[in-house]
Amino acid sequence: MRGRMHIVHVVGARPNFIKAAPVLDALSNWDSVSQVLVHTGQHYDSTLSEVFFKELDISEPDVNLEVGSGSHAVQTALIMMRLEEVLLKRKPNLVLVYGDVNSTVAAALVCSKLLITVGHVEAGLRSFDRTMPEEINRILTDHICDFLFTPSGDGDANLIREGVAPEKIHRVGNVMIDTLVQLQELVAHKWTSNRICREYFGSHGQTNNNYALVTLHRPSNVDNPEMLVRIMITLEEISDDVPILFPVHPRTREYLKKIRFETHNPRLCLTGPVGYLDFLSFQKNAKLVITDSGGIQEETTYLGVPCLTLRANTERPVTVEVGTNLLVGQDMDRLKVEVYRIMSGQAKQGSIPPLWDGKAGERIARAILQA
Repeated sequence: MRGRMHIVHVVGARPNFIKAAPVLDALSNWDSVSQVLVHTGQHYDSTLSEVFFKELDISEPDVNLEVGSGSHAVQTALIMMRLEEVLLKRKPNLVLVYGDVNSTVAAALVCSKLLITVGHVEAGLRSFDRTMPEEINRILTDHICDFLFTPSGDGDANLIREGVAPEKIHRVGNVMIDTLVQLQELVAHKWTSNRICREYFGSHGQTNNNYALVTLHRPSNVDNPEMLVRIMITLEEISDDVPILFPVHPRTREYLKKIRFETHNPRLCLTGPVGYLDFLSFQKNAKLVITDSGGIQEETTYLGVPCLTLRANTERPVTVEVGTNLLVGQDMDRLKVEVYRIMSGQAKQGSIPPLWDGKAGERIARAILQA
């Protein structure tokens, strides 16, 4: 794209902020580019939004649509209605969307109707499970967008198989890893100064690298009371052998209240949500991670930390094929077996996928400006 460029970035949830940071930074080095950051307000809890702007050194959003929570339909519709007004006023040359949340597909749809060029950062990922709202968001977004920035070879292959024109596809690597690479020194400092770590490890006589970190938020795991009870009982059992640190997502906390869960094992430590730097420090120093998050599968792969994913599938197969990730589904017996295998020194060994080198944002900027 030649000449003066006006780019709008649309973010709406925590992973979007992490992915947008290196792209914003890379494009800021070009005098021919002006940028606007639009926050849809899809995640409105301060622990899941504002704190990330501070920690990632991103300036406050230029626009906040303040859509808040709601059903998928209501949230998507509100984003489309409010974003359309912004784009008509701002008249960007290009809109960049990130990840697979409702904000992503809503922004892409608005751009397609207004004939605005749109790019998708983290394109081509597929779980092949259309019961997941995120999968529908990914497919629709990719077939609307003009630029498709993929993190790994499976993304390219998925898009080609679906009939996407090859010239739209740019394999750039993983922008989340850009942020992780940049924050390594701060993450190390966070570990030594972290209050939760001091209190938790001090009270249980533990040392770093001898605990499990847990994060859960997927509807398939937390919305079903029977499944959530099974998971929590299993975590209590596991914590007899390895202490567990579990920063609880606001969504998950609400469902824990509904099932009236209270842990009776002090080695299962449930905390409130934590900032990104704190969470990265917990990941980096953990013996293992138990999660249902896509982004955490990627971060643990880069960090070389064993990851057990409570899902039957993943849109990030490179973390299984190349990295440290292992899918255990919702089989709690399998989860316990794999935890004990890791604790006995038989953890799966992985490596870092190609182009996960901290320079994906720069590749995105070059691809846009040289188009």
